[in-house]
Amino acid sequence: MSAGPMEGIRVLEVAMYGFVPSSGAVLADWGADVIKIEHAVTGDPQRGLRHIADFKVEGEPNPNFSHANRGKRSVGLDLGNPDAHEVLLDLARQADVFLTNFLPSARKKFKIDVDDIRAVNPSVIFARGSALGPRGEEADKGGYDMTAFWSRGTSAASLTPQGYPGLISPVPAYGDTISGTNLAGGIAAALFKRERTGETSVVDVSLLGSGLWAMGHPIALSLWAGKPWAPPPVGAGGGMHNPLSHLYKTADGRYLSLVMLQPGKYWADVCRHVGRPDLIDDPRFDSAENIMANTAEAEEILAAEFEKKTLEEWTPILGTLAGPWAPVQDTQQAAADPQIASNEYIRDADGLRLVSSPVQFDEHAPDLGPAPEFAAQTDEVMEELGLDWDRIIELKTSGAIT
Repeated sequence: MSAGPMEGIRVLEVAMYGFVPSSGAVLADWGADVIKIEHAVTGDPQRGLRHIADFKVEGEPNPNFSHANRGKRSVGLDLGNPDAHEVLLDLARQADVFLTNFLPSARKKFKIDVDDIRAVNPSVIFARGSALGPRGEEADKGGYDMTAFWSRGTSAASLTPQGYPGLISPVPAYGDTISGTNLAGGIAAALFKRERTGETSVVDVSLLGSGLWAMGHPIALSLWAGKPWAPPPVGAGGGMHNPLSHLYKTADGRYLSLVMLQPGKYWADVCRHVGRPDLIDDPRFDSAENIMANTAEAEEILAAEFEKKTLEEWTPILGTLAGPWAPVQDTQQAAADPQIASNEYIRDADGLRLVSSPVQFDEHAPDLGPAPEFAAQTDEVMEELGLDWDRIIELKTSGAIT
């Protein structure tokens, strides 16, 4: 196995919860040495997240923590302790990237803002993850993916079907993980710029900005048309004017998703595969315009055919279908998908199965290191700084490090 593209890059992560730590996880997947600074007593609060929906995690490892923290080294540090602050600055001197989600007021309080870190390391990439962006009246407000990415970023209103009571909520860390990957990409670009020009950068990614980017296409259409994006009513499928862009239920209660944006091109092939070649020359469906004009009838006919067989029966039949289709899968079904296994999109890590970050280099999935136990590498990292054991014990006695 060749070295990851970030081999030799050191990242100092001063962050908690899901968003910014997931960026550190991506960088660790790519080979970076990520040193995670955690509160000297309580650690990252994400370690205590053990009960979500009807999932309750007992013992270690905790997938709620491991997803965003695999492959890192953990150091317990009390940022409010003057001795600990000196240790942090020593670590910053050796870092290529300083990665944080602390709000501006907290960065100022703990003296870890851009000017503080650049004073000891002028070439460091300073990367910030925020809820609402670095400028404006609300720059110092916190937030989570549910508030900033999902709700304020338009996904909740745009994806909740008409007639649905309340709003559809995201799964845990949905916007966090997407935003974290965005931030990792920004850091990679900043490192490339530094390599080429010698100039350093401050990199900013927010949950709000990532949420808007995820909805960028419908927002562009909405602004062009002068009206908000309206999701289809419950049960409408999603094609609206195309029966080959629709969800169809199978005999065993599963669903197939067809997305063929050129119905005239694929209609005949679909008809043959579902055993209805008689529909190919049916005057209702003999052109793209007629297919779209008679969408409701076409959907009703196709729905009746798809309900005659199970997903297992349909899978080999549709294997030669020219247009794109996919089974609708839950989390367990996806983990058993042979195509996902072939590409190693889910990998083993310290007794867990975790989703790999999505970028692969040279057709190789990144190896996923274990998430660190709290402060497990403090001594190791202190020794790398050149501190002797007397000094390390002094720092522990004063509460500066754990």
